Amino acid sequence: MSRTTEQLEGVTLLGENNTVYPTTYSPEILETFKNKHADNEYIVTFTCPEFTSLCPKTGQPDFAKIVINYIPREDMVESKSLKLYLFSFRNHGDFHEDCVNIIMKDLVKLMNPRYLEVAGFFTPRGGISIYPFANYADDEHQELAQKRKLAAFEYGINEMTRR
Repeated sequence: MSRTTEQLEGVTLLGENNTVYPTTYSPEILETFKNKHADNEYIVTFTCPEFTSLCPKTGQPDFAKIVINYIPREDMVESKSLKLYLFSFRNHGDFHEDCVNIIMKDLVKLMNPRYLEVAGFFTPRGGISIYPFANYADDEHQELAQKRKLAAFEYGINEMTRR
């Protein structure tokens, strides 16, 4: 069944022909819509292969692939607003770890999901790759959160020992 105009009331960016790209960090741009399947527990994955931010010290650009996985509750993030939000980091100066944690916290605050994780796969600069991972879980999903943290840690170990 299609969504009604009333159900799409808070979705203002999707379908807008004159998109304005933010030039500063803009969490207020994020929009939600109601989950029509809140009785099901399922996973939504977003991949942003062209994430950019700036080093807070040198101002040099950093590039990453950001992967977001979440199990929604009532509210879901609208994808165009997420795209514009991630774009807003383009001129934002923060360390890789900070960017990943900021994204996670903003999305948790926005949606109150059952579970959410953000992984950043930053390209090497100065010969070093950084892969920060942050996650959040409600009381029911604490075991999942621990398992995912261990999986991220194992990924890091495997990358470290790979030739």
